[in-house]
Amino acid sequence: MFWVLLLLPAWAVAGTACTRLCLAAVRAAAVGAAPDRERELTLYEVAFLSGGPRRVADLAMVSMARRRRLLLAHTGWATVVDPHGRDEMERAVIGAIGPQGQSRIPPVRAAAAAAEAVQRLADRLVRAGLAVPDGARTTVAAGIRRVRAAAVAVVALGAAALLLPDREGVPRDLVALWFALPLVLCLGCLAIALVEVCPCSRWASPAGQRLLDTLAHRLGRTGDEHAYLASVAVRGIRAVGEPELRAAFAHRDQPLRHA
Repeated sequence: MFWVLLLLPAWAVAGTACTRLCLAAVRAAAVGAAPDRERELTLYEVAFLSGGPRRVADLAMVSMARRRRLLLAHTGWATVVDPHGRDEMERAVIGAIGPQGQSRIPPVRAAAAAAEAVQRLADRLVRAGLAVPDGARTTVAAGIRRVRAAAVAVVALGAAALLLPDREGVPRDLVALWFALPLVLCLGCLAIALVEVCPCSRWASPAGQRLLDTLAHRLGRTGDEHAYLASVAVRGIRAVGEPELRAAFAHRDQPLRHA
């Protein structure tokens, strides 16, 4: 019964991959199980939990532009107007622009997002149980990839088993059913991951996401400017109302045309 020799690795691959994904999901869900419910989130913290380091950089740049401390041109250039940052995030943006006081926006966003100030913010949120550690994010993503690969392997092994000329009288339908069971296991784990894991923020822990939901309406009631920046922190650049400011972030260099 050579097809059984193909069935055993199919079960082993599917079982191992699904077990690792379940363990990774449980560990990720356990992060921040008991946060400080009285903790107030700053706009930078809201931005990080909503969109990660790049969202923090975007929020700082939009805030500086609206206060006329940074000029963001629709051509995709950032120019420093006030070289004295009001906080460490603004200083990170100014430092990313460089001593000449002018730079393209994409490298500024990337450098500011990678600044130490953003990393310290992330570390504080992780210690508070509100952000997902880097390891947990990558572990769950790797687990999903392993389960997908296992599903493909089960299908390949099942197809090979069905193509065997000698199955010792075992009907093809029965062989297919045996291989369908580990495939269903893989697909079920993937479905659960899509429902339970993927809708959660990539950056916020379940506790952080709950705190975001609780504080969203309170952020919007603290004043017009604060509400505007809170919307940018939660939704990103698409929440920016000024067309020229949106164009500055959306601008891409045009490729050179050769005659």
